[in-house]
Amino acid sequence: MNREHKNMTTVSEFILLGLSSDPKMQIFLFLVFLIIYMLTLLGNILIIAITRMDSRLHTPMYFFLSNLSFLEICYSSAIVPKSLVHFMTDRKTISFPECATQMYISLSLGETECLLLGVMAYDRYVAICHPLRYTIIMNKKGCFTMAGASWTGGFLMSLIDSVFTLRLPYCGPNKINHFLCEIPVLLRLACADTQITELVVFVVAVIILLIPFFLILISYIHIIATVLKIRSAEGRYKVFSTCASHLLVVSLFYGIIIFMYMRPKSSHSQDDDKRISVFYLVVTPMLNPMIYTLRNKEVKGALRKAAMRKIFA
Repeated sequence: MNREHKNMTTVSEFILLGLSSDPKMQIFLFLVFLIIYMLTLLGNILIIAITRMDSRLHTPMYFFLSNLSFLEICYSSAIVPKSLVHFMTDRKTISFPECATQMYISLSLGETECLLLGVMAYDRYVAICHPLRYTIIMNKKGCFTMAGASWTGGFLMSLIDSVFTLRLPYCGPNKINHFLCEIPVLLRLACADTQITELVVFVVAVIILLIPFFLILISYIHIIATVLKIRSAEGRYKVFSTCASHLLVVSLFYGIIIFMYMRPKSSHSQDDDKRISVFYLVVTPMLNPMIYTLRNKEVKGALRKAAMRKIFA
C-alpha cells in the first residue's frame, strides 16, 4: 500500500471536455452563453436597482427578491465567464484550486437559493394568512436575520460537501466530462472509495432541499386554505397573484432538480446531465427576473415610472 501511495501523482489540473468538441458549435455556444449572461446581469441588476429606487418596493418581499437577484448574478458569474473562455480556447484546463473554488461557490449559492425560496414562501404565508401581524413578524431585523441565515446556512452546509470531496486523493484520470466542476463528476475521478463522501453529500442534499421544500409546501397549503375562504373571485385572484411569480420560480427550481436527480441512472447519460445542467445553471438565473417582472404589476409599474423619469429628465 505504501508503495502504491508513493507512486501516486496528485492531479494539479483538470481538463473540461465541455459541451461540444466541434469548433463551429463552440462558437455558437459562446454567443448563446454570452447573450444569456448579459441578459442575466441586466435583468437582475435592474430588479436590485428598481427595488432600491422605488419606495413602494421597500417591503420584505422585495428585500428577499433583491437577495435572490444578487445571488443569481453571483451564481452565473461563478460559471459562465470560465465557460466563455473555454469555448474560445483549444486547451480547456482548470487548475485544482480553481476547480475547488468553482465547485464550492456554485454549490453554496445553489443551497442558499433553496433556503431563500423557503424564506420567501414564509413571507407570503405571513402576508396572506396573518396580515395584521405582518409588519411585526416581518420587521427589518427579522428580514435581515432570515436572509443572513439563508446565506450562512448555504455556505456552511456546502463546506461539509466540499471538505469531504476534496479530501479524497485525485491521482489518475483528470478529464471531466462536463463544462464545470461539480461534486458528482469529481467523485468519478477519485482514487479512493467514495461511499462515505456520497453518503454525506446525500444527507446534506436531503436536509438542504427537503427542509425548505416542506416549509414552502406547508406555507402554500395555508395560503390556499386562506384564499379559498375569500368569497369574491376577484379577491381570490388578487391575493393569489402576489404568490404566482414565487410559485413559478419554485416549480421551475425544484422541477429541474427532481428531474435531474430522481431519475434512474440507467435512463440517462452524462451528456444528458450536461444539457440539463445548462438549463438550471445558466438559463434559470436569466429566467427568474423575467418571471418576476412579467407577472408582477408593482415591478412593472416601478419600471414604467423609472422609464418616464428618464424620458422627462
